[in-house]
Amino acid sequence: MSISPTKQRADYTFKFNRDIGRHGWLRLTPAYSVKLVEEILQNVSGQLAVLDPFSGTGTTPLCSAYHGHSCIGYELNPFLVWLGRAKVRKYPSTVIEDAKESLAEVLGQLSSNAPCEVDPPPIHNVARWWSEGQLDFLRRLMSSIQKVCPRASAKKDLLLVAFCRVMIHLSNAAFNHQSMSFKDAHPSKQLRLFTLEPDHSGMFATEASEIIHSAKSNPCGDADILMGDSRKLGGLDDRKFDLLITSPPYPNRMSYIRELRPYMYWLHYLKNAREAGELDWEAIGGTWGIATSRLNEWKPTPGVFSPSYLHRIIAEIATGDGKNGELLSRYVAKYFEDMWLHLCRVYNVIREEGRVHYIVGNSVFYDTIVPVEKIYGDMLQEVGFRDIRIRPIRKRNSKKALFEFDVSARK
Repeated sequence: MSISPTKQRADYTFKFNRDIGRHGWLRLTPAYSVKLVEEILQNVSGQLAVLDPFSGTGTTPLCSAYHGHSCIGYELNPFLVWLGRAKVRKYPSTVIEDAKESLAEVLGQLSSNAPCEVDPPPIHNVARWWSEGQLDFLRRLMSSIQKVCPRASAKKDLLLVAFCRVMIHLSNAAFNHQSMSFKDAHPSKQLRLFTLEPDHSGMFATEASEIIHSAKSNPCGDADILMGDSRKLGGLDDRKFDLLITSPPYPNRMSYIRELRPYMYWLHYLKNAREAGELDWEAIGGTWGIATSRLNEWKPTPGVFSPSYLHRIIAEIATGDGKNGELLSRYVAKYFEDMWLHLCRVYNVIREEGRVHYIVGNSVFYDTIVPVEKIYGDMLQEVGFRDIRIRPIRKRNSKKALFEFDVSARK
């Protein structure tokens, strides 16, 4: 590797593992995904043009930039585009100092009990997410940030990242399984011998200070995040890439839009549930809200490649014991149609001899195993890639059949 990131390793790891919150966000940016990207990048040489068409929380772009490469991330969710850009941005010392001064002003606003000019987010049943006291603090905190930093800026982004971490830390949402659940929203009802007033302002001060400190570690390469549909990859002009590293949504019907709602409502990327459902329909993978009802009407596009065994799998799911078998069979069919359209576009933006890596997990629907890794390999070969390799990475959970794989190929 021509440029070593060793000197920046401590802050680099910090930036990855502590982006947002200590609950759900760690599921979206697990430490092992950083390790996987690291392993792939350590086996290449020179300064490469890297592409991540499912950028998510920005793991590949930031990791690539710290290794001295240039990287373009692609993401449909506007909140994740904002977060990714905040992560890969290079922060000069002047911005760091301005952010410290703004943090002090925000804390001053909070201590002075300045009037709050921010309404609660229009998320459904908001009282389930935060207690009245927590919600009041978050409103005052956001109001203070807006007063101190009325316009979009790099320093404001750092404070907003810290806000997001505190916001999800205070929430009653539990992310310990695929579907969210909620803890007791009113723990104060329990009898306690001593009651201490929580220091929410101190929590924000700590989180913001750590975020600002981590921002001082600037990557030596360049990265950017573009917003758009990974099936089209518009805006790349005639750019060609040497390496693709990505982890697309797994075909498990999990909606990342649903889990990201608290961030998106607070930062005004969503105004109502319908907008969330519309975005979910545009995404590959999740079905929730209006996206589910539309899936009932969806039909496969004629002429799209699909391995013959996938047709049998889809039929098994449709006729399985579950009451939603027909819906889930449509979901699986649409997922792989979308990924086929994506791979056709990707082939055109990868240089000759360029390599692609798709980190993906298999799935099970009503005891029917969907061999996602094999389907990806067959689709990559059909598109025109060669040297297909499928490498098991790790077991996903207690279910014996579920694993994650690195599916790679060369053009």
